[in-house]
Amino acid sequence: MNKKVFSEKQLKTLSAEEIIDKLQHDNYSLLKSLGAEKLRKEMVPVGKICNAAINYVLGSTKKSSKIDEKERIKKARAKLLKHLKRLTPGTYEGFPKDSKNGLVIGFNHPSLGEIARILMMKIDVMGDKPMLFPVNLPWYEALAPNYERIKELGIIITPTITPSTWAKINLEKGSELYEAGNKIKHEFRDLYTKLSHDIMKDGGVIFVAPAATRQATVFKTKEIYDKKEPIIPTMSVLAIELYKDPKINCDFLPIAVLPPENYKRNLNFFKNYQLIPGKPFTATEIRKKYIKKNATKLPEFDYDFHLRIAELLPKKFKY
Repeated sequence: MNKKVFSEKQLKTLSAEEIIDKLQHDNYSLLKSLGAEKLRKEMVPVGKICNAAINYVLGSTKKSSKIDEKERIKKARAKLLKHLKRLTPGTYEGFPKDSKNGLVIGFNHPSLGEIARILMMKIDVMGDKPMLFPVNLPWYEALAPNYERIKELGIIITPTITPSTWAKINLEKGSELYEAGNKIKHEFRDLYTKLSHDIMKDGGVIFVAPAATRQATVFKTKEIYDKKEPIIPTMSVLAIELYKDPKINCDFLPIAVLPPENYKRNLNFFKNYQLIPGKPFTATEIRKKYIKKNATKLPEFDYDFHLRIAELLPKKFKY
């Protein structure tokens, strides 16, 4: 089915929530509207696989008067976990089962494969704890029509436009389409911030890739590792926003993802990944050591967060 496109007027006037609703329910594509149809099509195969898996585990776990809805979803998650363990195996030990104040988990992102393994770990270790996953727009569009079913499993996805995706969209700076896209990009970020607060207040978990895109190494370049070039402030921007609320005391946990030998950028079915938890940054530590008054980013925190991941991996994954 051909995707619908937003008019320029819609792009300028619709809120982020209204655009997302049309992505979910009305067969619209923001990427196609911004002239980036190729980016959308690249994620269609992965989206079909993910949607088929979710539809299967929920569709084959029928509603019944004998079990309540909570129990049905629990059975569906167990079924999904069983298939993930077979198709996308991974090992994970030492992850916290309970964090009353919520938990932000950041991971290196060498492929799509770790997403399935992280989901498997979350279901297995953390059960029905609410979960927020910011998803890059091409992937989000592939999953958006199935949003409600994904949410049934306790997974809330929200779209983001990463720096690399924004660069690939490659709009002419200053053009009306550029200005409209830039507005939407910032509104997506604001919505993500709001959802992050809601999830943390419920003691949930947020998964986020500090690199904001797939890359083979933790630090994108040796120059960033050597502190000669700036580091992307993904983790610190989130920390600053969350800790504006004195009631939020979530920890930030680094995860080192060790992919299999000769891995590809895709899902790497039937190959084993290792998820290795690092030493967490506590809310007290971040507030005292890193947060400065009126700061909009915390480069020392971002660097140290990356470093705690890199120190758990072989050197070839560092930079």
